[in-house]
Amino acid sequence: MHSIDDIIRDRGSKYAVSGAPCYDEAQAKSLIKQLKQTKKFAKATHNTWGLLTDDGPIKNDDGESGAGMVILRMLERDQVKNHLVIVTRWYGGKHLGGDRFRHVQDAVRIYLRDIGTERSETAG
Repeated sequence: MHSIDDIIRDRGSKYAVSGAPCYDEAQAKSLIKQLKQTKKFAKATHNTWGLLTDDGPIKNDDGESGAGMVILRMLERDQVKNHLVIVTRWYGGKHLGGDRFRHVQDAVRIYLRDIGTERSETAG
């Protein structure tokens, strides 16, 4: 599994992003379990994830309502199939409001750029 740790900090919250090739929900759950074997990730407030498979989209908000859909939209936009993306958040004590979705987007963007799948931004 490929992970990028401590990529975003805001008002005490910290974010990381991880991912790996993945082909179904059972494999996704196994990869999440593997990630949580690291104590730091097991103690995270949220491990939100999204996956586009040949059978359709799968997501889990893990208590961060709406965040899984944000990940799915970004995977759809960049046409990234069969690759699990997990955005981890350690809650810092202050609500971030809508900024939390921007942070999820930024985390996914950083991850996709790092693995070389993000398409270039177009105007409009």
